[in-house]
Amino acid sequence: MADNLPTEFDVVVVGTGLPESIIAAACARSGQRVLHVDSRNYYGGNWASFSFSGLLSWIKENQQKADLSDECEDWRKLILEDEEAIPLSSKDKTIQHVEDFCFGDQDSAEGVEEAGALPKLRVLGALAAQGESPGPEKESPAVEGIPLGSQESPAVEEVSPGSEKENAAVESPAEEPQSCSEAARAAAGDGAGAAPGPGAAPCAADGDSAPQPAKTEAAPSENAAQEPKKITYSQIVREGRRFNIDLVSKLLYSRGLLIDLLIKSNVSRYAEFKNATRVLAFREGKVEQVPCSRADVFNSRQLTMVEKRMLMKFLTFCLDYEQHPEEYQEHESSTFAEFLQTRKLTPSLQHFILHSIAMVAQTESSTLQGLQATKKFLQCLGRYGNTPFLFPLYGQGEIPQCFCRLCAVFGGIYCLRHAVRCLVLDRASGRCKAIVDQFGQRISANYFIVEDSYLSESTCTNVCYRQISRAVLITDQSVLNTDSEQQVSLLTVPPLEPGAAAVRVIELCSSTMTCMKDTYLVHLTCPSTKTAREDLEPVVQKLFNLNTEKETENEELEKPRVLWAVYFNMRDSSGVERSSYAGLPSNVYVCSGPDSALGNDCAVKQAETIFREMFPAEEFCPPPPNPEDIIYDEDEIEPEESGLNNSPETKPETSAEESSSEGGAAVTKEE
Repeated sequence: MADNLPTEFDVVVVGTGLPESIIAAACARSGQRVLHVDSRNYYGGNWASFSFSGLLSWIKENQQKADLSDECEDWRKLILEDEEAIPLSSKDKTIQHVEDFCFGDQDSAEGVEEAGALPKLRVLGALAAQGESPGPEKESPAVEGIPLGSQESPAVEEVSPGSEKENAAVESPAEEPQSCSEAARAAAGDGAGAAPGPGAAPCAADGDSAPQPAKTEAAPSENAAQEPKKITYSQIVREGRRFNIDLVSKLLYSRGLLIDLLIKSNVSRYAEFKNATRVLAFREGKVEQVPCSRADVFNSRQLTMVEKRMLMKFLTFCLDYEQHPEEYQEHESSTFAEFLQTRKLTPSLQHFILHSIAMVAQTESSTLQGLQATKKFLQCLGRYGNTPFLFPLYGQGEIPQCFCRLCAVFGGIYCLRHAVRCLVLDRASGRCKAIVDQFGQRISANYFIVEDSYLSESTCTNVCYRQISRAVLITDQSVLNTDSEQQVSLLTVPPLEPGAAAVRVIELCSSTMTCMKDTYLVHLTCPSTKTAREDLEPVVQKLFNLNTEKETENEELEKPRVLWAVYFNMRDSSGVERSSYAGLPSNVYVCSGPDSALGNDCAVKQAETIFREMFPAEEFCPPPPNPEDIIYDEDEIEPEESGLNNSPETKPETSAEESSSEGGAAVTKEE
């Protein structure tokens, strides 16, 4: 394939994470020749989403301790005397302390296969500019020209505040339990285990890493609402392609930078979104719903009339706090928690505001930081629903692929499983002039974008990285049961002990297309102080039942039961100064991986900053032209049935019944 690649580009991008994908799309949109490569066999890097079997493959890969160094360094012979090579890393070391567990019943799962599994997809070498989705992990639904709602729903010009729909289950019901034992490792391929936790047995499987939901099989049982169905590991394996499990857990602020960019660039047509339906709080050992909007406040039964007036008065102040500096100036040196105590708010209101609305650290965040965070939360209310947040259907990994698709539409070339051995530095000018890939081909360019994980240890010697603790759970119930099972919930758990960090919990239901029917996908995230399991397991034990059915005590019966869990630490390379990297030429730019924040503003700001440094005269991701306004030269018009096109397999179409029960958010530009 390398012999077929052009040898000259304007921009070469290494890594397919969110910032790199945005930059690639912006460069291609401005007319630059873009080559976008990744040594992985999936798009997104640490921003990716996996099916269950795909995640187990990823777990196994990251539990292997062997360093897969280059066996052959023939590429060094290609470096000339007046050039210098800057080697890139051959092993991703951004993931550590990976531990996975299978809880509860374990029947023999030998011979159980993932429903609808396909052979591994071939490497995608180049995408013709026809709008194909470049994702090998899963393909985005073909919804070009349809705003971000249900695929079969009509176009929606604008979503008015409070127009969010109740969502019903659309996936197939759980199947009858099958036997499972240690042989479950063979259900989807090779396995990877970890030391058992309380009431848990190590369990993993490996297989095709292309997550894609299977088709709906049957109507849900009438008894499903009465009690949780018994889900076994073999069922999770069989329905593995219904899972789209994110490595990084985030939500999109409805007035955040990423939503604005999706609308401006018209990339929003490549994805669908669902409203986050509720914001929760953990107080006095119980999970409670937090009233967010004005209607929620006045309809709340957990607040007294006096508390409702207090809360509305304070939130109104936060919306225009800059106009009333006398209210907070004398408290600027105090923490936001101390400032709240001066506002004559009850302890429950202080807890809601600090942990569930502002979502800032109790002992570290200043008054101004808390006011800014509260204002941002309030400004995002009502644009697409009763909460400030949206979640992309099929997972966060859809977003980088959407920008990759835009890049491909405007001529970008994509290569997965395509490693870059080194950057070639011209000693005379001090600039990077080319890369050398795994096939020994030199590819020249003017600018180079490299994701942090590809840099060698020698380049990152002076860099001090932070870490993120992550956990992903598959559970059988919601943390707060209500009349509707289809809830997307955001919960912040305050520090359980001094010095610990607050833990952010995002619970996803099956209508987000991230898990199978009768299960929930729960993401836990916090800045690391220890290993991920040490940081997060105390919170998991507070919220969930980790014991087997036989060991469950009465007080644990009301808690959701964990069926499967994985813990891991992820590198947080955000906020690293460019000067910290040793020996980087001026035309090489570094993109960071995911940060620990809830939103995506850091990635968007970084992408725009790098693009403007490279092309200060160009507009960042302008709207694409109207197809009706494009004039083609006769010699440029080619038949659509070109052999170069890689037509993606689209996701299963949503039936009319599903469409009527499934809720979505139409992301459109407001007048």
